[in-house]
Amino acid sequence: MATRKRGTRGFATPLAAGLGLVTGALAVMAAQHRTLRALRLRLDQLEKQVANSHHHANLATQQHLHWQLLSKAIDSPELAEVLDIFEVPASQQKRRQYLFANALYTNLLFYYRIGNISRDEFFGFIRGLVQNPVVREYWNATQGQRATLAEGSEEAELGRMVDELLRQLEEADGDEWWVVGDPPSD
Repeated sequence: MATRKRGTRGFATPLAAGLGLVTGALAVMAAQHRTLRALRLRLDQLEKQVANSHHHANLATQQHLHWQLLSKAIDSPELAEVLDIFEVPASQQKRRQYLFANALYTNLLFYYRIGNISRDEFFGFIRGLVQNPVVREYWNATQGQRATLAEGSEEAELGRMVDELLRQLEEADGDEWWVVGDPPSD
């Protein structure tokens, strides 16, 4: 007597093969999706780096141009008169000193903007710089110019920080200027 087998054997093999094929295809698609997502993230990072690089290059170019213009004005009394926009009349010598103080401040601002120094370091450098009476005079003589900065701009915020530091330095008792003022919280 022969045993009769049902016809599932012939159907199971193609079904298993088909399921294996579908499972493999899904695994490949999932791996490709992860790879594409990782590539997109890396591309976004590279685009940001390129944008930052262009921004820093533009800032460096602007900083260089600023220094060239200030140098010409410092070297030439006639050109320095063009930049005499201070709130109090300034002698030729004082005007040159103010222009140099502007160059020092702008240099620190540039270092901060490109990320070479932190906000705390900027604060520390400014705290040392404003110990010079000419720099303090310059800062007071340019108060009106800073008032024209956009309220929420980074430069306006840093200017207010310097204003507050100067107020605290004037109110401080003692000669330990390097501990006066609260460093900004980032």
